[in-house]
Amino acid sequence: MQGARALYQAILMASEAHARWELEVSTTILGSRRRRCILFVMVLPILLVSGLLAADLPAILGGKEAYTPSFYTPAVFGVSILIGLCAGLITGCIGAGGGFIITPALMSAGIKGILAVGTDLFHIFAKAIMGTVVHKKLGNVSVTLAIAFLVGSGFGSTAGGAINRTLYESNPVLSDMFINVVYVVLLGFLGFYALNDFLTLRKAPQAAAAHGGAHGSAVSPGQVGLAARLQAVKIPPMITFDEDLIPGGKKISGVFVAICGVFVGFAASIMGVGGGFLTFPMFIYILGVSSFTTVGTDILQIIFTAGYACISQYAIYGFIFYTLAMGMLLGSLIGIQLGALTTKVVKGIYIRGFYAVTILAGFVNRLFAMPGKLNEMKLIDIPRSVATAFDTAGTVIFFIVVGVFTLWVLKEFFCNLRTLRGEVWSHVDRCKGQEVAARYGYPEKEALFLWWTALKGLEKALTKQEKFKEAAFIEEVSRKGVEVGYNFYGIQPKRASEHAGILVLSLVFYLLYTLWWGYAILLLCDGLGLQMKASAKKEI
Repeated sequence: MQGARALYQAILMASEAHARWELEVSTTILGSRRRRCILFVMVLPILLVSGLLAADLPAILGGKEAYTPSFYTPAVFGVSILIGLCAGLITGCIGAGGGFIITPALMSAGIKGILAVGTDLFHIFAKAIMGTVVHKKLGNVSVTLAIAFLVGSGFGSTAGGAINRTLYESNPVLSDMFINVVYVVLLGFLGFYALNDFLTLRKAPQAAAAHGGAHGSAVSPGQVGLAARLQAVKIPPMITFDEDLIPGGKKISGVFVAICGVFVGFAASIMGVGGGFLTFPMFIYILGVSSFTTVGTDILQIIFTAGYACISQYAIYGFIFYTLAMGMLLGSLIGIQLGALTTKVVKGIYIRGFYAVTILAGFVNRLFAMPGKLNEMKLIDIPRSVATAFDTAGTVIFFIVVGVFTLWVLKEFFCNLRTLRGEVWSHVDRCKGQEVAARYGYPEKEALFLWWTALKGLEKALTKQEKFKEAAFIEEVSRKGVEVGYNFYGIQPKRASEHAGILVLSLVFYLLYTLWWGYAILLLCDGLGLQMKASAKKEI
C-alpha cells in the first residue's frame, strides 16, 4: 500500500512539473509576436484550404467504422478548441492532469483511439517545438544523460507505435479496447488516490496546506537507496551528471538511463502523452538525478520523444488529424493562462477536489465505453441498447463534469478580473537572478542552488516539527518568490559559444524534423485529397 501511495505521489509530482512546463510554453508562445505569427500560419490551411475542399470530400473514409469525421468542418474545429480549452484550464488551474483527459475526450467525440493518440502527440510536439525556449534550459541539461535517455525512448516509442498500429490493423475495435484499458487503469489509480487525499485533507486544512496547497507538494525522494545501488553498478558506458551541484558529479550506467527511456517512450507512444509524468519519478527516485537536471532533460525528451513518435509512428501512416491538433493547441494556450491566473483567487482545497472529480470522470468515461467494445468483439453478449446506454452515460457524465469545471473557472476568472490584473503586473520584474548573484560573487547556478537548498531544508525541518502552517509559508515563498523573482529556471548562458555544440545539434534537429513534418503533412493532404475521393467513389 505504501508503494502504491509513493507511486501516486511521484506521478502527481511529475504531472505538476509538466503543467508548469505547459504554462511556460503557453506564456512564451502568446508573448512572442513571431510565435503568434507562426501559430496563425499553422492554422491558416485549416481555415482556407480545408474549408474549400470539404465540400468535395466524402463524409466517411473507408466505411462506417473508420476515422470519422475525416475532414475540416467548423463544428469539428470548434469542438477541438473546446477540448483544448478545457484541458488547458485543468492544467493551469489544478496544476496537473489536463493532458490525461484529451484522448478520452477525443474518443468520446467519435474519434478512433489510434487517431486520438496520434493527434494528441502531434499537438504536444507542435506546442513544444514552438514554445520551448531551449537556451534557457541548457545550463540544466546533462547532454550525455539526455542522449542515453533518448536512445531508449526511441526504441520505446517505436515499440508502442507498432503495437497500436498492429492492433488497429488486426481489429480497430481491439485497438480502441486496448487504449481504453490503459486509460481505465491509469485514471482509476490516480482518481481514487486523489479523491482519498481530498477527503482526508478537507478535514485537516493545515495539513493540506503543508502538503502543497492547491497542487500538492513534491515528495522528497523516498528511494534514495535504490538510486545509490544503481549508481554503484559499473556497467559501461558510465554517465556523469550534476557536476554543477556536487563536486565531481554523480555517475550512473547509461544502460539504466536507456531502460528508463524505453518505458517513457513506450508510454508516450501508447497513450499519446509527452511522457513527462514518468520522466520525473524515474529520474529522481530511480536514477537519483537532481530536480534541476531533470527539468531540462524532461523538456528535451518531450520535444524528441513526442516528435519522433507522432511523425514516425502515426503521421506517415495517416493517424493524425491536423485540424483537431491545431484546435487543441489554440484552446490549450488560452486555457492554461486563464487557469493559472484563477488559482490566485480560489482556495486550494477546491482545486484538489476538482482534480479528483475530473480524473474520475475520465475514468468513468472510458470504463463505460468498454461494454460496447467487448460486445463488438463478441467477448460478452449484451443487448446493443444496453451497451449504447453505458457509452452514452459515460460520455454525458464526462462532459458534464468537465463543462461544469470549465464554467466555474471562467466565472471565477471574470468575477475577479480586477484582482487578477493587479497580480499580473506584480510579476513584471522577474529577472533579478543575475544581478543578485553578481553582487555576492556567486556563479548563477550556484546562487540558485544555495537559495533552493536553504528554503527546502527549512521547509523539511518545519514539516518534521509538525509546524505545517510555517512550512506551507516557506514552500509558497520558494515557489512564488524565489522561482519567479530570481528567474529560478531562466538563467541564460553568458556566451552562446559555451553551448555551441548543443545549439548546432538543436538547429540540425529542428531543420530535419521540419522537413520530416512537412513530408508527413503532404502525405496526409494526399490521403485526404485525391486518394480519398477515389476510394470513396469506388465504395459508392
